Amino acid sequence: MAREKATAAAVRHPAQVVLAADTIVVVGERVLGKPLDSVEAAAMLRALSGRSHLVMTAVAVAQDGVVRASVDRTTVRMRRIEDDEIDAYVSSGEPLDKAGAYAIQGGAQAFIEDIDGALDTVIGLPVARVRALLHEVGVET
Repeated sequence: MAREKATAAAVRHPAQVVLAADTIVVVGERVLGKPLDSVEAAAMLRALSGRSHLVMTAVAVAQDGVVRASVDRTTVRMRRIEDDEIDAYVSSGEPLDKAGAYAIQGGAQAFIEDIDGALDTVIGLPVARVRALLHEVGVET
């Protein structure tokens, strides 16, 4: 998806360097994107409660017809989240536009028990990976 976003934007802005990213959450065999509504957000949070999951953020950089893409991975473990906590968090509106229905840099920080990998991958923009891709297309950072 990140590659498709970068390619589409590069067509509209051919003289520019384009950066795109996309994040998913994988728990068990399920892939969680952004929830469609608050009911789905609550269901996602219940699925993550008390479990580890994988957060994968793909980034793509396009410049002068060249597109480079890569994926960064981080494992996150959530503590057991009570139903009233889930309801309060979902009613805040924060999880509605987030992969896996949570923002680790926001209210969901209180749900996190452990993280193995880069925090910025979970936030949605792995900076070291972006810098490497920019370097690959000739942009110095």
